[in-house]
Amino acid sequence: MQNDSWIATFETYAEKVMKEAHLPGVAVGLAKDGQVIYEKGFGYRDVENQLKVTRDTVFAIGSITKTFTCIALMQLQEKGKLSLHEPIKKYLPKFHLKNGEYADQMTIHHFMTHTSGIPDLQTFPMVLYESLTEDDFTYDPTIQGNNEAFQPIQTYEEYLDYIAQLDFALLGKPGEQWHYNNDCYGLLGAIIEQVSGQKYEKYVQEQILEPAGMKRTSFFLDDFYDEDVTKIYVSREENGKKAVVPSPNWWDTPVQRASGFLKSTISDMLKFTELFRTSGKVGVERILTNDSVKQMTAVHIWRNPIIGQGYGYGLSIVPDYHGTKLVEHAGGIKGGGAQMYIMAEKGLTGIVLTNVLSTTPTVIMNGAFNCMENRSPEASHVTYESKSVGKKDLLQYVGTYQSESMKVTLSVEFKENQLQAYVLDSPIGLKPIHKDTFLLEGTMDCIQFNRNAQDQVVEMDYKGLKFRKEK
Repeated sequence: MQNDSWIATFETYAEKVMKEAHLPGVAVGLAKDGQVIYEKGFGYRDVENQLKVTRDTVFAIGSITKTFTCIALMQLQEKGKLSLHEPIKKYLPKFHLKNGEYADQMTIHHFMTHTSGIPDLQTFPMVLYESLTEDDFTYDPTIQGNNEAFQPIQTYEEYLDYIAQLDFALLGKPGEQWHYNNDCYGLLGAIIEQVSGQKYEKYVQEQILEPAGMKRTSFFLDDFYDEDVTKIYVSREENGKKAVVPSPNWWDTPVQRASGFLKSTISDMLKFTELFRTSGKVGVERILTNDSVKQMTAVHIWRNPIIGQGYGYGLSIVPDYHGTKLVEHAGGIKGGGAQMYIMAEKGLTGIVLTNVLSTTPTVIMNGAFNCMENRSPEASHVTYESKSVGKKDLLQYVGTYQSESMKVTLSVEFKENQLQAYVLDSPIGLKPIHKDTFLLEGTMDCIQFNRNAQDQVVEMDYKGLKFRKEK
């Protein structure tokens, strides 16, 4: 950290990752004790016109928006306008589940920690309907289907009515298990509106973005008056080969903006990370109390105990990241990938933004922090015994896996004497760390394979979702 000798190693690594993942553009920002120590744009915000990425290029930040939503809820709790441990129904009386005997017990806390027990409800085609094109219905794995079969959901009232009529089983009692859920965060936006008396977007603008000095952050593209806004790109198969092509339509939805629809820059997001480095302040402005930050960054449930990863309020927590507590969150949406890191004990913060959906922001962010601290770019914080798994044993995991709740497919191949998964079209090596458990190299995630009574691999768990192995 005393010199910049790490930069050349990191940039070589980042360019290698970009090339392998076919990334059009990447922005990386790092800070130490609130001072920017590295900002760089790699590649292009507009490939076709050869316009480069800058520190002020606007990208989608995806689910890092959830962190902003939780900050809003903590502020409202500080003002005595709500309590995180009160039922959802107190604030949304129309919240009802057809087969949900535990609906009355679900609290704001459960929604914030992804522990409500509500599974994926496949609402994307409805809530995004107005911003979807025929291309989305044809190619996107989360939107597959005939657009004529779906009705748009444009208001919170329509959202609640739709959820109430769905016939599904809960995954368990509230608080029992972690399962990522965008719908719950969409409804948290409704609670913020109900309690504050303001539109969700207006509240975030006035209570978080403006005090933090985040002038190039918004839910709305029309708020950016210059051309330094990235195009968004998607992966397509063309003549049997992968191609990354521009897409004209950014996704948007009024009822799920609280789950993942903010746009921002590395410059603005480095300001935002200060809130967690300084226990609630950005510059001279206090956004949250120290106690609220402690609540947000505490482990309320273990989302991935094998690799030591918990979840707080809109934040993932790794208590031992190379000996230091790491607070982080990733984001992913059509045309955008993001990763945010905060290591308050060391005064380090970082942000990576890309203009295509992939897992690579985490890989690049890990690489940056590893290089800064003189580790190999690929180094993992996960400690495990070096396992030697033979080809015969590895081959039992090879196959195509289909999500139970979404039209999402993951494939696992055997290549160069190891397993390799394709996640969001990006190849990622799998390193065995436990029986039937593999770390996705360079990320914070692992895959757990499950077996049947005959000891055959039939399923995988990834990011709280179950994927069935196809015959």
